[in-house]
Amino acid sequence: MPINQPSNQIKLTNVSLVRMKKGKKRYEIACYKNKVLEWRSGVEKDIDNVLQIQNVFINVSKGQVAPKADLDKSFDKMPLKKIIEHILEHGELQVGEKERHAELDRINHEVIDIVAGMVVDPTTKIVYTAGMIGKALDKLTTQSHQAGKPEAAEDEEDKGKEPAVAALPKWTGVTANKSAKKQALHAVKALVAHQPIPVMRARMKLKITCPAPILKHSVKSAPKVASSESAGDGPKVHVTVKETILSFVERVESEDVTDSMWIAHAFVEPGSFKPLSEFLAGKDTKNAGEVEVLDMAIKYEDE
Repeated sequence: MPINQPSNQIKLTNVSLVRMKKGKKRYEIACYKNKVLEWRSGVEKDIDNVLQIQNVFINVSKGQVAPKADLDKSFDKMPLKKIIEHILEHGELQVGEKERHAELDRINHEVIDIVAGMVVDPTTKIVYTAGMIGKALDKLTTQSHQAGKPEAAEDEEDKGKEPAVAALPKWTGVTANKSAKKQALHAVKALVAHQPIPVMRARMKLKITCPAPILKHSVKSAPKVASSESAGDGPKVHVTVKETILSFVERVESEDVTDSMWIAHAFVEPGSFKPLSEFLAGKDTKNAGEVEVLDMAIKYEDE
């Protein structure tokens, strides 16, 4: 006996869902497995290889397509293609249990590798192995979960009381909805605050030199730099050589010009050393820039 389906129902199988809530409405798009993360990381450029169907649903499992009136209201009459791209980029990826564990495991390894390159033993100034960093973060995770139970029980009693001091950053483990870089930065803060192992944030002290006349030259293709200070400023139309050099730097201790040569003593994170060196030795500086390591691990008082 044939089953009559409403015309707005489309049956899809073997999908990964990306879900977004706008007000009281929930929207979903149906994607091929493993393609969402490839799209978000820039590996996959063709959206047709990501989507099973270019449409927005209110319930993929039931095949219920989102009404156009709801989409217009929720997304301010944005074109359907733009709505799909917005959900694909910013929505919450729904995955199966096995895929979720595999993804969390991948992110956890990436976070540990990043953290291992950002901290050192404060006494020896030697970096820790990834295994030691992993164990330290696991210890923090256990402590956070154990500390959370009594806190919940004391909520009613402590309600209305202001905390005596600001809470220290906690590490509760990795999550799938934040980048590994962002989570690694938070993990470093938690390690430094709680000291499950003796640790300090590593900074290299460098001597940077570059011909002064070149500093004001525009950079043809500025390298991408992860900078918390400039993250919200947006792309700059004109970036100079000096601005690009300083974008790698965490703090400048001193700078001067001697015999038409700009000399700066600065602190950088170890991960910035290689791209800075490559830029100084590149075409934008006419291969005239240099960088010298003065100390592999320095601790200074933040202003």
